Amino acid sequence: MPSDAAPRTVGILIFDDVEVLDFCGPFEVFSVTQGATASRNAEPVRLFQVVTIAVTAEIVRCTGGLLVQPHHTIAEHPPLDILVVPGGRGTRRERTNRSLLRWIADQQRSAQLTTSVCTGAFLLAANGLLDGHRATTHWASIDLLRDSYPAIDVRDNQRVVDEGKIVTSAGISAGIDMALSIVARLHGDAVATATARHMEYDWRR
Repeated sequence: MPSDAAPRTVGILIFDDVEVLDFCGPFEVFSVTQGATASRNAEPVRLFQVVTIAVTAEIVRCTGGLLVQPHHTIAEHPPLDILVVPGGRGTRRERTNRSLLRWIADQQRSAQLTTSVCTGAFLLAANGLLDGHRATTHWASIDLLRDSYPAIDVRDNQRVVDEGKIVTSAGISAGIDMALSIVARLHGDAVATATARHMEYDWRR
């Protein structure tokens, strides 16, 4: 685990039909978060290194047709401190991708934090990672998550549900709130507030 002075590595999973803001929102938060510098002219201190990770190195076609080249594959990537699992229509397919689910479970064991946005919660649930925990997802999928995985304490009307090592968030834009809450946990409210201000995002904890 890195020291406070070293950037933590955030790995964001992407796959075909991933919802764009699900992964781009947290990417923006973590990539622009900066720490204090010793002098005004010093280079900004990066608090996170953010990479995208896919099953293969092929270009990912996101919801709406956006094309993204992943930085790494699940077979080759740096050690992760934080894992972000986004949602989108593609989760319906990836819920049966046993190699991907094994990789998510492996990362959950080794990473400091495992997080989900929107229906990314289903990829955590498929591994049993949310059993016995509170969790949330997109409002339109709350009942499906509750019915499919009765061992999960599914919460609605909550943008972020923090269970310590696992943090889930509601749909799409809620991933920004989730990422900011993690910035606040790791580096303090002032840094998170400055990040939200930089993004001109109206963040309410």
